[in-house]
Amino acid sequence: MDVSLKRIFCIIAHVDHGKTTLSDRLLEHTHTVSQREMKDQHLDSMDLEKERGITIKMHPVTMSYPAKDGKLYQLNLMDTPGHVDFSYEVSRSLAACEGALLLVDAAQGVEAQTVANAHLAFAQKLKIIPVINKIDLPSANLELCTRQLEDILTIPAEEVILASGKAGIGITDILEAVVARVPPPRWADYQGTRILVFDSKYDSYRGVIAFVRVFSGTIRAGEMMMLMSTGQKAEVKEVGNFHPKMEPCAELSAGDVGYIVSNIKATEDIKIGDTITHANRPAGAMLPGYKEVHPMVYCGLYPLETQDYEKLKAAIARLRLNDSAFVYQPETSVALGFGFRCGFLGLLHMEVMQERIRREYDVDIISTYPSVVYRVKVHGGETHEVDNPINLPDPASIAAIYEPTIKASIHIPNTCLGDILNLIMEKRGTCDHTATLDALRVMLTCTLPLNEILVDFNDRLKSITRGYGSMDYELGEYRESDLVRMDILVNGEPVDAFASIVHRSKAEGQGRALCEKLAAIIPPQMFKIAVQAAIGGKIIARDNVREMRKDVTAKCYGGDITRKKKLLEKQKEGKKKMKQIGRVSIPPDAFIQVLKNN
Repeated sequence: MDVSLKRIFCIIAHVDHGKTTLSDRLLEHTHTVSQREMKDQHLDSMDLEKERGITIKMHPVTMSYPAKDGKLYQLNLMDTPGHVDFSYEVSRSLAACEGALLLVDAAQGVEAQTVANAHLAFAQKLKIIPVINKIDLPSANLELCTRQLEDILTIPAEEVILASGKAGIGITDILEAVVARVPPPRWADYQGTRILVFDSKYDSYRGVIAFVRVFSGTIRAGEMMMLMSTGQKAEVKEVGNFHPKMEPCAELSAGDVGYIVSNIKATEDIKIGDTITHANRPAGAMLPGYKEVHPMVYCGLYPLETQDYEKLKAAIARLRLNDSAFVYQPETSVALGFGFRCGFLGLLHMEVMQERIRREYDVDIISTYPSVVYRVKVHGGETHEVDNPINLPDPASIAAIYEPTIKASIHIPNTCLGDILNLIMEKRGTCDHTATLDALRVMLTCTLPLNEILVDFNDRLKSITRGYGSMDYELGEYRESDLVRMDILVNGEPVDAFASIVHRSKAEGQGRALCEKLAAIIPPQMFKIAVQAAIGGKIIARDNVREMRKDVTAKCYGGDITRKKKLLEKQKEGKKKMKQIGRVSIPPDAFIQVLKNN
């Protein structure tokens, strides 16, 4: 097919604005999927995506569309995630496209992630087609949505297409707009073959399957290909398109989106963002790849059963291939054994990855408390990056600790402004700027410590705003802060799995809560055990694990009271001696309960 008849576009939007439902209607309208095979959320292949109703991985599909001008066009669509934690997936799909459908919910208007994704598309110089979705809802406010698109994103109102993914309204208008407005594939006339790897997955029978966008040239089965970043060569075993299942074809040419199966079997050999070319006549320059992303949240992952360590290692390596925003390195813990220190883009990303390890690879895991990367300046001027509280240098040698901050855009109803400002203050944040979007909504620009938003910030934002609040964020600068390492001591011994870096003002409250929880979970021992939270040598909170007590006076019947006293004193001496030499072993399920609750 001629390159001028091909179009590559993606759908971007805030989470739950109807991207996947709209893509279902596009598949139906172009007869890519038959009515018999069609099901809701057709492109969401993971059970996890269907259960949560969110898109986690982008999904490419090739459709044929006979346009009103009488020509048959090949449309390559990518359905992208909407959550801020998966913005890297969005940026990767944008790099492989020429246009984007920007969806706005007719009832909710322009949300935080709508703005963020639109700016990502503007930065890639894509043609944006604005679509107001869900216009059949009784609460739809079309005038407000078009005004927000003009005011916030400077998109003219006359370009807007009105549609409904559920009712199938405006589908033809969208397809015609894609054909008319999205430019044909760029860089197609470049001399030499250049193919961008935008995603990949591991197949236990065929090895590594690369998902690619062909910018120039062609590639067929049987040819020798080369990865330009490493110079590694491999034979192409199969090429094909997504309809939406993988279907082999004779060749992939300029403007095609498809997959390549080669004889590469090692997961680390194909990098996302790499350029594939012919081994015997390589291209002169690589395609512009993606910027390296740096994880924001770290936690330790350990197998529940020690014999599952190798299984977990293989699972993590394959997930890393599938998601290059996920990083890991081996580590050991006195309490939990061998495991991995893993980095994620956010808390939802972390949660989804853990669930995928459990489901797809059948490994039971336990994760430690999430933390962020701190910069620690020691006396002498050296600066170290610390992602694990255990690695924090001796407090006496620390000159300053710097914590990462985020720049957050928070869209909320103006009735909730006071409560949200209180929440921001509680999380040690500052509100830098307030902008009124319309009569009902306000946008706050805030600076917050990343550590404070890790656990419950998003949940509390949603509950305060009754679900109408939304947040988007990007990493800001590092700021000096009064941070300390808080250790948990059980019978005087520090337990490294519970160590954390906290702000000094919040250490006492967090320490007391953790001690109470641990004291309730650790099973009773033969002698009284103290569970303490400490900063350096100073104890800031304490609780006791209840002791088991044998009734040594049961055999005494009658006689003088001194007999009972003598037995009780003997028991007391025994417990005193036991406390000096006794050790407490914390059962694994105690770790699991505390870490799960956290």
